[in-house]
Amino acid sequence: MSDRFRIAARSHGPSVAAAARSLEDDVWGHLGFLNATDAHHRHYDRILETFADLQLCLIDDETDELVALANCAPLKWNGAALPSTGWDWLVEEGARDRDVPHNTLGALAISVPPRHRGTGHAQRMIGELKRLCERHGFTSLIAPVRPSRKFQHQSVCMRDYVGWTDESGRCYDPWLRSHLQQGARVQGVCERSMVVVQPVAFWETWAGRRFDRSGTFCVEGGLVPVLIDLERDVGIYEEPNVWVRYDCGGHSALN
Repeated sequence: MSDRFRIAARSHGPSVAAAARSLEDDVWGHLGFLNATDAHHRHYDRILETFADLQLCLIDDETDELVALANCAPLKWNGAALPSTGWDWLVEEGARDRDVPHNTLGALAISVPPRHRGTGHAQRMIGELKRLCERHGFTSLIAPVRPSRKFQHQSVCMRDYVGWTDESGRCYDPWLRSHLQQGARVQGVCERSMVVVQPVAFWETWAGRRFDRSGTFCVEGGLVPVLIDLERDVGIYEEPNVWVRYDCGGHSALN
């Protein structure tokens, strides 16, 4: 990676924080329905503000452009089996009392705009999160990974998808493979990582169509179909992610 790229924390200043918000909106705007999970609505923005010094921004010194983000939350984790509630659980744990000593860093998202993908920025940010763990003495880095090609196979069970391999015998999914290449170990599937429960009209907006019957329907960008119940006027989306873990070797805790 060229020396022209440097890491700055979100807390570096108002301009960095504003650029981070803009980049995240740019990257995830087409998946804005994920913002409607209860955990995201109640806690996500507050986590970014409370732990602004842990939110990492990759800046191009030649253009002063922010080209990648890594958002995360510190938490206390006893090493037990990670829950099926995945990302939502991570956000809720990260929002708990700050006086509780933290021993683990949870990765919430790595964001790279389409025009900057294929440059190694995403892999760089994984490495930066690992180094952040080491600096703060965290023992583990955990992440509910959102596989980058699963949206093309919405009807496939995530447990089956994780086992797919390419012609070289490597993990089929590029983003999950990137984590494995950096030393992550798969801990299992979190079947209900991001849960969105909203009225049918909400899902009709995102699907760009009317639903005239109950059933399961695909929404662009989703990893699984949405369950539509016209009688109850509700659509339920339960996104599965894949838990991965990095051992960081830390021994202290952040208070």
